[in-house]
Amino acid sequence: MRNRKTQTLVECALMIALSTVLSFIPIYQLPQGGDITAVSMMPLVLASFRHGPKWGLFTGFTYGLIQMLLGIKNVMYCATLGAMLLCILLDYLLAYAVMGLSCLFGKPLKNRSASVAVGTVVAGLLRYLCSFLSGVIIWREYAPETMPVWLYSLTYNGSYMIPEIILTTIAAVLVMRVLDQRLATR
Repeated sequence: MRNRKTQTLVECALMIALSTVLSFIPIYQLPQGGDITAVSMMPLVLASFRHGPKWGLFTGFTYGLIQMLLGIKNVMYCATLGAMLLCILLDYLLAYAVMGLSCLFGKPLKNRSASVAVGTVVAGLLRYLCSFLSGVIIWREYAPETMPVWLYSLTYNGSYMIPEIILTTIAAVLVMRVLDQRLATR
């Protein structure tokens, strides 16, 4: 039992490390933050589907802490302490924690690939919702005067989040297939 917990902890730590490394490989970066990465969310999804929501949540939350520390200068752009706390919550902790819950969203589906795909998409959309809310509440001054804040946040965040969700979903389905096949042959 103890050996299994240690093995799971080590695997989740490796997933956090892999997500962190992949986050440093941007495919496309936006000027005011946000980028499409080399599927940096995929290891969080894998941790969730391999070890369940408790370990997935732990993995996503811990990754969020690391991303917050790496991107602390973004928090410093916030005008008030309240905005800083909301930024930490919406842009880092909650946004990445929901990725670790992807197994819950795909659970009703029996087909493994469909479960991983649906779980990844729903978790990705919840992360997008966090970014959208952050844009509306915290980063509203970046919206052009001619555009409603909600529309600006929706399109700005969608321009990188939607491709990120698509790439992560494809990668997670493919990698889970390989992992499941490998584990089945053992």
